[in-house]
Amino acid sequence: MNAVIVAVLVMLVLSLLRVNVVFALLLGALAGGLSGGLPFMDTVTAFTEGLGAGAEIALSYAMLGGFAVAISRTGIPELLVSTVLKLVNKEGETTREGLAKALIIFALLIMAIFSQNLIPIHIAFIPLLLPPMLHVMNELRIDRRLIASVLTFGLTAPYILLPYGFGLIFHDIVATQMELAGMPIDMADIPRAMVIPVLGLVVGLAVAVFISYRRPRDYHIAHTNIEELSKKAASKKDIAVTILALLAALYGQITTDSMIIGALAGILVLYLLGAMKWRDADDILSSGMRMMAFIGFVIIAANGFASVIQATGAIEQLVASVSETFAGNRGLAAFAMLVAGLLVTMGIGSSFATIPIIAAIFVPMSMEFGFSTLAIISLIGTAGALGDAGSPASDSTLGPTAGLNVDGQHNHIWDTCVPTFLHYNIPLLVFGWIAIMWLA
Repeated sequence: MNAVIVAVLVMLVLSLLRVNVVFALLLGALAGGLSGGLPFMDTVTAFTEGLGAGAEIALSYAMLGGFAVAISRTGIPELLVSTVLKLVNKEGETTREGLAKALIIFALLIMAIFSQNLIPIHIAFIPLLLPPMLHVMNELRIDRRLIASVLTFGLTAPYILLPYGFGLIFHDIVATQMELAGMPIDMADIPRAMVIPVLGLVVGLAVAVFISYRRPRDYHIAHTNIEELSKKAASKKDIAVTILALLAALYGQITTDSMIIGALAGILVLYLLGAMKWRDADDILSSGMRMMAFIGFVIIAANGFASVIQATGAIEQLVASVSETFAGNRGLAAFAMLVAGLLVTMGIGSSFATIPIIAAIFVPMSMEFGFSTLAIISLIGTAGALGDAGSPASDSTLGPTAGLNVDGQHNHIWDTCVPTFLHYNIPLLVFGWIAIMWLA
């Protein structure tokens, strides 16, 4: 069996059995390396050499965690909770609860979409925005799997379709790699080719919102006294300082392209303007870093996993075997190439990194099958995007888990990865195949 398939299956099965994701990635990498013909020590060396690539992102999450906890200590969460509860706990409660749920879902969806294109901060907003909202969501009995699905849609669909922000980066990678593979394209054609696959994501979102997770779900709720919350709520000064801190964090990240600098800028504003006391700072920042430590370790381990898989050379073998097996059938070949892209992205956790791996072989192979330019664009874009939702090592799943599991009531695999895999990868696979054959 191909080493990529072995590694990904071992990692996924262990994760589903509730083995810690970091250990699942390590064991999956070892299984993949050994099955791919690498000696044990070479596999270990490849894994350890790849770890450093995830260090910057891990530190970024640690800093964001510290900033998020600092924001939570300003009284903003209490202000938010008390305001919403005052609205909900009145006559016409059912109607008000419905409106509050719709507002939360819509606001998070818009914020996630903006984070990819209009305000390209990616998942940096999640650990800042979600923890203060958890109590409100618990009171409204909102299923957190629904919120995970909404956030993951907003983190994936926009960059796949729209050539702005992270979408511009994704589209540029697709165009560049296709040109290197012998097929120059016009970037303006990419959105046209990706409309149908993204419709699949829209269908998955609709199913998650209106069918799968529509029913209320109970979580442990700490006793809440609205009057006490109101007393602890942020003052006007703290609100103003918090807004300045968030703006500073946003400006710092956009201008330096570094989440580390963005979080540092926000923390410094809270420090200097008195919203966070110096004597409490060490405890606050340490708490935040502990909150985000899990994500940091997963990202570091995922980079080691990817390094082993690439060292085996099994990715190229997997793609080449698809070409040979389905040489006589365009429909089956297109479907098999999409599945190969899904496996690669599920393992390494990055659709952006998958495109260069698959384009060099998929493009000439698709040309041999006689697919049109738009069909090949759709194939490459969809094959790269498949697996971003649902992968235990993807930012698109780790980000939502970071915000939803602050109180320990949201499981990364079963409450984020499995729901997003089912609602997005399956329709993306189906609609992507339809797009390829329609445009062929």
